[in-house]
Amino acid sequence: MDKPPCSPSDTCSGEPRVGCNDSAPCLVDTKVEGKTGKNKKHKKRRRAACQTKTGGDCTPVTVEELSPPSQHPPERNEKRSAGSKQEKNTRKTRNPSISPETSPAPSSHRQKAQSAQKTSARSTCDQSTQTESPQLQSVQTQSTQTPPIQGEHTPSTESKSTQTKQSSFPLKQAYWGNSFTDQSADQQKPQLSSRNSYLTVMAWNIDGLDSDNVFDRVKGLLSLLGKYRADVVLLQELIPPTLKVLQNIMTDYQFLQASEEGYFTGILLRKERVQFLQSSIVKYPTTEMGRNLLVANVSFLGHPLCIMTSHLESCKTGSQERLNQLRRVWKWMKEAPEDHSVIFGGDTNLRDWEVVKKLNGLPDSISDVWEMLGKPEESRYTWDTSINDNNEIPNSIRLRFDRIFLRPAAEGAQLRPESMTLIGLEKLKCDYFISDHWGILCTFTFEASEE
Repeated sequence: MDKPPCSPSDTCSGEPRVGCNDSAPCLVDTKVEGKTGKNKKHKKRRRAACQTKTGGDCTPVTVEELSPPSQHPPERNEKRSAGSKQEKNTRKTRNPSISPETSPAPSSHRQKAQSAQKTSARSTCDQSTQTESPQLQSVQTQSTQTPPIQGEHTPSTESKSTQTKQSSFPLKQAYWGNSFTDQSADQQKPQLSSRNSYLTVMAWNIDGLDSDNVFDRVKGLLSLLGKYRADVVLLQELIPPTLKVLQNIMTDYQFLQASEEGYFTGILLRKERVQFLQSSIVKYPTTEMGRNLLVANVSFLGHPLCIMTSHLESCKTGSQERLNQLRRVWKWMKEAPEDHSVIFGGDTNLRDWEVVKKLNGLPDSISDVWEMLGKPEESRYTWDTSINDNNEIPNSIRLRFDRIFLRPAAEGAQLRPESMTLIGLEKLKCDYFISDHWGILCTFTFEASEE
C-alpha cells in the first residue's frame, strides 16, 4: 500500500517524498490580489516529483534535452482553459527541460540525503571549524569558465549544438534584456544612481525539483534576476542543470554551491559590488534530507559581511531536526566576527509556533527582518496555496517558510533593513508560477554607529 504523500499542512506521514519540502514551480507577471482559496480551481493534487511506493522507492524525474520554444507545437503556447486537466497533462508530457544530460532527480528525500552526504563528506567543513572550502574553489573556476547550457558538443552532434544556440537565445535575452545582442556586458549593467550604497538581497526556493514547464520557469527566473540584479542572491533547491544555465548566462555573478549533485543551495555574488573572501559548508550531522549550511565571508563596498543560506529539514515529521538545524544556524550567526554584519536567508520550513513554543523566540542578538520592518502583511506568506496552484493542493495553506535573519555588527557601521518585497507573484504564459514559493527581495542600508 502506498504511503500517503507529504502535505505542507503538517500531515506528513512516513518517508517524505521528493518535492515534499513545502515547495513547487513557474511564473508570468500578473497581479494576484483578489484571488482567494474559494475561487481557485479545484484540482487534483499533483505528486511533486515521483509516485511514492512501498519501501520508499519511486520513479525518478529525469532532466531531458532542452528544445527550442519554436519547436513546440502550436498548442504549447495556447493558454490553458480553466479546469482543463487534460490540457495541462498534455503540456507536461511536452515539457522541455534545460540540459541534454540525463540527470535524474533523487527519488526520495532519504535518497537525496544519502547523495548529498557523500558530497558533504568530501567537501564540507566540521561544524566547529570554519575553513575555506576546496569545493567552492572549484565552483569559482566553473563560474569563470561558464559551462555551456547543454554540455560539450562534438561534430556528431552538430544539429544538437544548433538547437542549443537557438534555445539559449531567449534565456539570455530574458536576463540581459531585448538589446543584449547590441550591447557589451558593461553597457548592460543597470544604473543604480542614488541607491548605489544600498545592499539588495534576494532569497528564493526556486523548486528545481519540479520538472513541469521548466524552460518557461527558468526563463521567468532569469527575467527577475536580471530585473533586480540583487547584490546577493540566495537560492534553494538548485539542481545541476539549472545551475549550469545560470552560470552560463549570469556572467556578472560569482557562484558558490553547497553540493555538486542532487539538490542544494547556492549563493550568487554580484562581482562588481561584492568581493568574495572565503566560504565554508557546515554539516548538519543528523539530517535525513542532505541539508547543510552554506557560509560566505564577503566585503560589500568595504563593509565586512557574513552571508548564510540553508534549506532546513522539511515536513511535520522533520520538526525536531529542523529546530536542531536552526539552533546551529543561530550559533554560527552569533559566533561570526564581531565586526561583520551577518545575514541569513533561506527556506526554513518553520511554523510560527515552533519558534515561539519550542525555542522561546529568537536569540537576543538576532532579529527577523520581517518583524524589524513592522510585520507587513503583504510580505508575510511566502508559501500560499490560496494563490499559488503549482502544487494543485485543494485547500488553502498560508505559511511563512522563507525568512531572513540579521545579526548586526558589534562595531562600525550598522546594517538596517529598509524594505521587503515578495517577488514571483505573477503567472507565466504557461499558467504556472516560477516556483511554489514566492521569492523575497530585501534592501538594507548602512548607518553610522551610534558610538
